[in-house]
Amino acid sequence: MSMSRRLISRLSLRMSRAIVLVLAWLWVAGVGAVDTAHAQLGKPEGLYYKSWAVVIGIENYLLAPPIPGAVNDAKTVAQAFRQMGFEDVLEVYDKDASFRHLQQVFTNFLPRKVGRMDRLVVFYAGHAGVTLDADGKELGYLVPWDAQVNNVAKSVTFEQLKEFTRRSASKHTLLIIDAAVRGWETTAPQQLSLEGRLSPEEETERRAAQVITAGDKGEVTLRPGGKSLFTATLLAGLQGAADLNKNGWLMASELGSYLEKEVASASQGTQHPISARLDGDGDTVLIEGKKAAFVLGSGPQTPAERQQAAKVQYEQAYALLQEGKRAEEALERLNRAIEYNPAYGDAYVLKSYVRLEVLPNLDDALAAGQLAVQHASDNPDSYYTLGLIYEKRGSFAEAERALLQALKVNAGYQDVYFSLGTLYADHLKDQPKSVEAFRRYLELGGSHSRAKSAVSEADAALKR
Repeated sequence: MSMSRRLISRLSLRMSRAIVLVLAWLWVAGVGAVDTAHAQLGKPEGLYYKSWAVVIGIENYLLAPPIPGAVNDAKTVAQAFRQMGFEDVLEVYDKDASFRHLQQVFTNFLPRKVGRMDRLVVFYAGHAGVTLDADGKELGYLVPWDAQVNNVAKSVTFEQLKEFTRRSASKHTLLIIDAAVRGWETTAPQQLSLEGRLSPEEETERRAAQVITAGDKGEVTLRPGGKSLFTATLLAGLQGAADLNKNGWLMASELGSYLEKEVASASQGTQHPISARLDGDGDTVLIEGKKAAFVLGSGPQTPAERQQAAKVQYEQAYALLQEGKRAEEALERLNRAIEYNPAYGDAYVLKSYVRLEVLPNLDDALAAGQLAVQHASDNPDSYYTLGLIYEKRGSFAEAERALLQALKVNAGYQDVYFSLGTLYADHLKDQPKSVEAFRRYLELGGSHSRAKSAVSEADAALKR
């Protein structure tokens, strides 16, 4: 077994039971039930297999008043989605946004194309209206290019859109409507929290169908200079202004809250966007930041909360290293653990190992190793790893002192004796000490051929 695997194995003995739960979650997420309807087996490398956007802009209606600037607004939004990494952006403008074509997009094209691990955002700029359904409830609708504002029969109703989101295979669906309208039964978006959760990715795995509208029923959507106030604010939000907690992630719930506040303020209280949830309890990710930064709200405040948050980050980093991949994320989590608890000795130990063996940076490794022995003096791995770092840096006397200190903490640490044996033989040129260290290593159950050979040769020399 290599030093890397032995050290990780030893570190595992210091882990709490929570790590078992983390590893179990990782297994379930990787091999759980699969919807075969769309031939997207397993999980994607990132959050989504594919990102889709449908951008609809209707400016020159056949039977309804024009909306100057609506198509330009929509084209700007389409470009923004492309810059955000959406691979497929379908643009539908004016005549192409007929009743028949929109029905085809929602009932045929998207259901055939969008898969179960995809995200879908629909943006609409055009007329909308509200009527009453058979039960007397308000029913909102979008007005296609060839429909009249008050002709519900030839419009795309919110009930149809709700049914579309229910039947859509996409993991996350977000409807953004640049129109003042309401008229669907919704639930307010819940405030997301990672408290007690094993992994930030769990939040992003939950299904979600969400909607944001530019205003409430009866309000006038402002278009100063022929440009939509709502769309201009939306674009600013998508560029990062809506990342309310500044953690690098932009969620649909954050975007909705940002638009509600900013548009109401800019319109001096005459236009009030609405953000709501249609289905599910997840949250659409619009901008993916670093996974270790996915902490919503103000973060842990009390010392106990910060220590617990540090422990969670440390355990998740360890789980990633167990998988043998995503080392950069593991390092991010270790740094976050240390940020939460600067005296977290075991986090320094694991970081020093990562910087020595996995993502080599000897300066960083040494700094972490020195803090490890300061804050985890009862952990022999603090000194063991520091000794290996010194050896690799060519500081052989310091390496010997650190390894001997590891044996003071744990006199039966087999691997330290082997490292001392190689250090004495290769660098300090002290053959007797090398043989002595190798002999003790073998007595403790070691089996490396180099140690066996060195001891065998020394014993044979004594007999001659």
